[in-house]
Amino acid sequence: MFEHQQNIWLESLQKQGYRITNPLKIIVEIMASSDVILNPTQVFLLAKEKNSNIGLVTIYRSMEKLEQAGLIGRVHMPDGCQSFFHASNGHQHLIICEQCGKAEYFEGDDLNPLFNRTGEQFGYQITDHWLQLFGFCQKCKEINLNRK
Repeated sequence: MFEHQQNIWLESLQKQGYRITNPLKIIVEIMASSDVILNPTQVFLLAKEKNSNIGLVTIYRSMEKLEQAGLIGRVHMPDGCQSFFHASNGHQHLIICEQCGKAEYFEGDDLNPLFNRTGEQFGYQITDHWLQLFGFCQKCKEINLNRK
């Protein structure tokens, strides 16, 4: 399943004019197969396991390409660390485990009326929104309960 996703990403990058290098392939493999939020340092450490010569600058440049291509998106974490996750299909919201970083997209109610009312209240015209929920996934919740 992940291999198919990786091939789709690589084809998309190639169609958009990006040169497909071995380091880029490694980063695509990591990001396309991840079900957790990853920051560039984490991607770097995972990539070093596959290619000891890969550099942190390459990670940042490659992740920038993936973001520009619409394949990954930035995730705003409470600690301020810039992290990334594969892009959503359409307009979806993100729920993130605070402990392990597992993330999933979900369909939400149409929140536009609430956001538009809020915008009007403060004199803004709302053009977009991004909703992220934080909590504990089932596995981490069970681990925490067992520790008590």
